[in-house]
Amino acid sequence: MLRLGWFSSGRDEAARNILNTVIHKRKEGVLDASMAFVFCNWDEDEEPQHPDYVERKKFFELVHGHGIPLITLSWKRFRAEMKGGTKEEWRTAYGEKMRTLIHGYPFELGVLAGYALGMDSDTCTRFDLLNLHPALPGGPSGSKQEVIHRIIATGSDRHGATMHLRKPDREEGPALTFCSFSLSTPEYKKLWQEQDAKIGKLAVDLLPKDEIEAGPLFKRMRADGEKRELPLVTFTIKLFADGSVTIRNGKLYEEGRPLSGPYDLTPAVDEAIARGEF
Repeated sequence: MLRLGWFSSGRDEAARNILNTVIHKRKEGVLDASMAFVFCNWDEDEEPQHPDYVERKKFFELVHGHGIPLITLSWKRFRAEMKGGTKEEWRTAYGEKMRTLIHGYPFELGVLAGYALGMDSDTCTRFDLLNLHPALPGGPSGSKQEVIHRIIATGSDRHGATMHLRKPDREEGPALTFCSFSLSTPEYKKLWQEQDAKIGKLAVDLLPKDEIEAGPLFKRMRADGEKRELPLVTFTIKLFADGSVTIRNGKLYEEGRPLSGPYDLTPAVDEAIARGEF
């Protein structure tokens, strides 16, 4: 059974949905994996006035409800206690403290799902950490909103999500798996045309971001992307749990052979969505 280490900031519903999905797929027998622990970079009692506090509280309740060991280490409190030092110095010290806390909970594969803090070099070197990014391999970097803005601005014809190895300070490592969907279907062509008619000759980059995000094209792209994240994470973990793929020196291997590129899980993801499994 594959032992997972789960890292999340727990700041929104999406973070809960991904964790909950993996837990339930394990109970359904889809995943031969166990959850060694959940690590969060916020303490449970931290900043009740923070905009994300309610969402984090729900996340912590979910973890406790499933009986999973919860390990927390406030990045804000840790940084304040250091009283100085460069960004690299405090991140290195934070990573060392984090590894001390999780030492008693051995795991074979780490999953970063909604983890908003960068990782230090030592942690990335010692563990295989998979990170979910809301864009295709080689696509835009940034948050989910930033990625969709860039896709709309450039008129890309495909969108999707990627699981890649985490590198220090949010740097994207090699892409391991991905799934994609077309932005050129008749339905999407209609949404593109409606947006073009609305903005006229203005460049998309000149429009207020909130105006673009309120539009049907942005909303549809976000919804179609998010509904694929759950099966992508699940099937990626399943590849490792079943022994179909392994990571060696930062590269993906299938049955002992190195893969020249990331593993395309689009067919499996599309089929699962069509069957209503997610």
